[in-house]
Amino acid sequence: MHKLQFRITETTTNKGSTIMSKSTSAKLVAKRMKERRQEIGVSQGAVAEAAGVDRKTINRIENGHFSPNLDTFFRICTALDVKPENLVKV
Repeated sequence: MHKLQFRITETTTNKGSTIMSKSTSAKLVAKRMKERRQEIGVSQGAVAEAAGVDRKTINRIENGHFSPNLDTFFRICTALDVKPENLVKV
């Protein structure tokens, strides 16, 4: 089972643009997930049900206490109707 491990790490290319390294901030992704959920006006329970996880799992992810595995992350993105790259972009 793969777990997403997030850390803030940015890299600047030789052309001056900032790109995301393999690691991303879990807190930033969690913040974006919560913002998206609130933006579409659904509860943690509704996201959890649609993603097939417990509401406590969504709460723990949004509060930065848990990093989901890739499968769960993609199911949550589907439940939030958001592309995964929109949650992990710099």
